This record gives sequence, C-alpha cells and structure tokens, in this order.
Amino acid sequence: MSDPALHASGTSLPFTSASRTHTRVESIAKEHVVDAMRGFAALLVAYFHCRQVTWVGMETFHRTAGHVLDLNTIVAYLTFPIAWGSAGVPIFFVISGYCIHRGGALRLAANPSYKLDAANFWARRFARIYPVLLAALLLTFALDSISYQLPPVSHKLKDIGLPVFLVNLFSLQGVAGRTYGSNGALWTLSLEVQFYAVYPLLFALRRRLGMPWVVAIVAALNVVSAFALERQDVQFFTSYWLSWTLGAWIAEARAHAGTRTGPRSPWLYATAAVFILAGFVAFHFGQYAAFQLWAIGFACYLLKALDRPASNAPRFPLLSRLGDFSFSLYVVHLPLFVLLSALVLHSSQQVSIWPSFAFLLIAIPFAWVFYRLVELPAMKWSASLKPKAKAARARS
Repeated sequence: MSDPALHASGTSLPFTSASRTHTRVESIAKEHVVDAMRGFAALLVAYFHCRQVTWVGMETFHRTAGHVLDLNTIVAYLTFPIAWGSAGVPIFFVISGYCIHRGGALRLAANPSYKLDAANFWARRFARIYPVLLAALLLTFALDSISYQLPPVSHKLKDIGLPVFLVNLFSLQGVAGRTYGSNGALWTLSLEVQFYAVYPLLFALRRRLGMPWVVAIVAALNVVSAFALERQDVQFFTSYWLSWTLGAWIAEARAHAGTRTGPRSPWLYATAAVFILAGFVAFHFGQYAAFQLWAIGFACYLLKALDRPASNAPRFPLLSRLGDFSFSLYVVHLPLFVLLSALVLHSSQQVSIWPSFAFLLIAIPFAWVFYRLVELPAMKWSASLKPKAKAARARS
C-alpha cells in the first residue's frame, strides 16, 4: 500500500535549494525500495492464499503425482517456498512503522521538542484506512453472497452477518470475534488500526525516553502478550507491536543518517538472512514466533537497503508499481479467489497448479481498479488533512 506518510519529507528542515533537490532524489530512490518490498509482500501473501484455495497442497500432490515428471509437477514443486507466504505480514508491519514514523522522526531530529498533533494524526489515519476497510467489507459481502449460492460451499466461507461485520468495521477481529466472511486476511488490519490508536503514546515515550528504551519496552511487552493473549488465541497489537516499532526505529536511524561517518555494516544482510531462516524453522512450531524472527530479519534488510546511495539503490519497477496498490490487493484478494474457485473449480482443490497462477493474474487488475476507485480517493482525503494542506487551503 502506498502510504501518504511515506511522502512526509522533512520540508521544515533548513536545507539549501541544492540540498533539498538532492534530498528529494534520495527520497524517491528510497521510496522505490519500500514500494518494492511492499509489492513483494502483497504478492507473497496473495499467492499464498490463492495456492491454499485452488491447490491440493504439497503432501497430497506428492502422493498423487508420484514420480511423474511433467511441467505441472516441476512448477508445483517450485512453489514450495510459498508455504511460508505469511512472512509477507511482518514485512507490512515493519514498513508501516517506518512510513508512519518517518515524518515525525525527521521533525524530532530537527527539533527535539516537536510534539505530535494526535488529533490530526488520527483524522488522517481514519481517512486513509476506513473508506478502504468499509469498501472491502461490502465487497466481501457481495462476493461471498454469490459464492454461498454455488455449492459445494468453500470451507473458506464464514459468517457474513451484521454482528461480525461490525466487529471487523471497528477493528476488533481477533479480540471480539473472527474475520468477516472469506476475508481472513483482515485479521492484520485490526492490528494496524490498533497500532495507529496507540502511536501517539509511542511518540510521547520516544520524546521522553529515547527510541532504544521504547524498543526494549515494546519487546518485553511482546513477550508478556504472547503468554497472556496469544496462548488464549487472542490477537492484539501488543503481541505484534515489536515489528511495527522496529520500523519506527529504522525511521529514527534514517533521520539521523547525516551524522554517520560511513555506511552500515554489510553484515546486516547476513544478519537478516539468519533471522529469516530462523523464522522458517520456527514456523513449524507456531506462526507467532516465526513472525517475530521474520520482523527482525526484514528490519535488518530494510535498514541496510535504505543505507545505499540513490545511484546504487536496487530498482524493481514491477514490484514498485504493485506496491502502489498493495493495500488494495491485500484486502480484496481472498473473497475474489473463493468466488473464482466456486465458479470455475466448484470449490474443489486441484492437482494442477495452473489455476493458482491464472486467478492471481485476475486478482491484480481487479485490485488496481479497487485502488483507483476507493483507495486513491482515500489517500487524497488523508493528504488534504495534513496541517500544511489545510493551511494552504485557508490562504487560498
């Protein structure tokens, strides 16, 4: 998802014209890195779910295919890493923390006494999230209503009644109820909204204690929450706040990048690989621990990737473009996959891997249309609520 917070550059800093131009070029290059990671995460999660909906799974496929070596078999086995596709979620959380805190971190670097306007922050977050969430819930209701009329009914279809609709609308799924209908991906959106609700508290703690102490406190809170809530199958922001705070910590590091005498250690990439691989192993014992390890690994990668000069920044134009509407892809893909499966496959999982690719290719333009119709207007509304935008309108 292309977050307006990402574009909150520190224009209030006393830069010269030349340095502002250089900073703008650097910022655009960094945005490509972030957008590419966001696009990769959305594609990973979407295909992970598409594969679950349409394909029989690796164990059943292996028993069915046996030793037959054809193109379908080769491609199906090559999709094995997608079994860890939920790793895209901590990528989203880390990037979200970075994007949301970036503007505040730049202003704190210029003025340590800077105070966050909490009311304005919440208003902009509401404008950014809730039109998209409401539209996604209504779309889920429409698509699931059709899917329910096409027996046999998919196991992915759940309750689409008003009570669970309201639970999801108020971002209480995982606490007061389950996710809406077939759209199980919405469980992370409740955590995002809860992150935003408490962000002013994090900002106040950062001003008083400093970012290292905030990260340490949140890490301890994560452990406590894992035992008190996750073991009771309650999903709340406190169990996942570390990943988001790591992103905020990277924003702080980037805000003070000018004080560094050299680039960060290349061993950060190796550290990232170690934590990501550890997450793969931990996943077999439970998703929660894997999420924490993946978040640390992706944070290490992002910190180092953002440290590269603009001229040497990696470019992934297709992933960057997908990153623009990754939020839309994330919130609409599952009910669409369930409906396509009901229409084309009669909700039965296939030995062939090809339907999973075909459905994904349908979901991408579908999400782009949703982005143009719903998400982009929400982004513009959110951007119009920024203090500078409001002041410019008042002057005009």
